[in-house]
Amino acid sequence: MKIEHIAIWVKDIDKVCEFYRKYFGGVFHPIYHNPAKKFTSRFVTFEDGARLEIMHRPDINTSAASDYLGYAHVSFSVGSKEKVDYLTQQMSSDGIQVVGQPRTTGDGYYESVVLDPEGNRIEITV
Repeated sequence: MKIEHIAIWVKDIDKVCEFYRKYFGGVFHPIYHNPAKKFTSRFVTFEDGARLEIMHRPDINTSAASDYLGYAHVSFSVGSKEKVDYLTQQMSSDGIQVVGQPRTTGDGYYESVVLDPEGNRIEITV
């Protein structure tokens, strides 16, 4: 298992992506935009394969208490859809709060979302 990516809520995607390109050699991926949710994101990949998901939504800091600028979630890649389903079900059976059932997202990820004991979001993905 490996950490798939770390997500950060930001005000200015282009400015933040440029920072990671200029100082850390990050390579930008195409921008993803979901107009219905007013959500935009862009992945930045580094030489060793580590990735950041730089995300923006205009209502961050004004909506739910869990939505704030800064780190948003850690994503673990478990290798297959079946493992995502199994681990999500196992965690649910163990009383771990599942806040996003396994699904394919608009940008093509198969993932679920659970909360760790402190309420931090953890994505479980392929």
